[in-house]
Amino acid sequence: LRADWAPGRLAHLHALVLSHNGLSFVSTEAFSHVPHLRHLDLSSNRLRALEENLFSDLTELEVLLLYNNEISSVDRTAFDNLGRLRKLYLGQNRIARFPSELLRDGSRLPQLALLDLSANRLRSLPVGELQALPAWLRDRLYVHGNPLACDCPLFQLVARGRRRQLSAVMDFQDELRCLLPAAPAPVGILALAGRQPLNCSEAKEALLEAHLGDTVTLSCDTRLRGVRNRYWKTPGGEWVSEEGGNGSAALLANGSLQLRGLRPEDTGTYTCWVVGPVLNETLHVELLVHNFTLHGPHDTLNTAYTTLVGCILSVVLVLIYLYLTPCRCCCCRGAEKPPPPRDDSINSSVLSATPNHAAGVPGEPCRSRSASATGPGQNGRFKAGGTPQPPPRHGPKAQRKVSDPDSVSSVFSDTPIVV
Repeated sequence: LRADWAPGRLAHLHALVLSHNGLSFVSTEAFSHVPHLRHLDLSSNRLRALEENLFSDLTELEVLLLYNNEISSVDRTAFDNLGRLRKLYLGQNRIARFPSELLRDGSRLPQLALLDLSANRLRSLPVGELQALPAWLRDRLYVHGNPLACDCPLFQLVARGRRRQLSAVMDFQDELRCLLPAAPAPVGILALAGRQPLNCSEAKEALLEAHLGDTVTLSCDTRLRGVRNRYWKTPGGEWVSEEGGNGSAALLANGSLQLRGLRPEDTGTYTCWVVGPVLNETLHVELLVHNFTLHGPHDTLNTAYTTLVGCILSVVLVLIYLYLTPCRCCCCRGAEKPPPPRDDSINSSVLSATPNHAAGVPGEPCRSRSASATGPGQNGRFKAGGTPQPPPRHGPKAQRKVSDPDSVSSVFSDTPIVV
């Protein structure tokens, strides 16, 4: 389909059906002659790629059918300028990457309400992004028939869709299958509940946790798009049906319920009734209010910090016990020792754990043993030179031994204490 396929501008053409024509190439200027096209059918051809800005001239397009082709590459700009597109069919192709950019808020397709990606080659889905989508868009997001890998987030996504009666799940439950590593054939995604090896469990549809004094907003995530008739009922049975509300509950313009200054009694299930032109819908949101503030005084010391402080204090107490234990020599209990000589003061320490005490006889004052210059020193160490013994003092105070440089030793010193 080249740019000159039409003889001139077709300003009044609104629908163009080109299915089953064996098309393998479409020029980026092929649709410049039909600017007011609203329905384009390119299904059942042999298209392999969607080039950049391929449909950028179709600003009024609403429905685009591209299923049953051989598309494996989709340029990110292929659907630019399609601000009115509501339905996009890409099923039965070879697409291996989920086009998340088409569904995000403020994306190129703000009016998109149906996206068909069934029977492609998708092996995984961005479950977190899909779960955050509004229900009216998830209602028409078709991903069945893909070789998806089984996991619990995928199961919870599909299980929530079944509980909400979404069309994408209810209409194709049998085709929603996934692959287990050891299974010879695909298994149903909804059959993963309690099944080994995953043993998945369903998550609640809407559970919101908050703390005292917080302000929260409960969303009425309905499948009905553009419905303004929404009514909320609190756990206490009070109705909130007017915008603005009264007290701590207020109904917002988008249908959400805002609660201010949460209290413990605000815990419970809130119900949203949605009244549409064709059908009605009832939604339940469970709110759990913790009985403390988020930044209360109890949060200043968490468990890890408390454990760390306790360990540090324990180490400090052990060190104090090992290094600052006083001398318990029975024979020198009443003796007062003179300060050590100046020339040896640098080698002595108040933290010495194994002080030397001379052997004494009860009833006699303690006498220090003189350090020999040639004999073995303390702990069996040879001492090349010692400090001479100071002359004994006369008086009631006993004589103190000369400070020994080897006295500053660890708590595992082999120095014996002779009593």
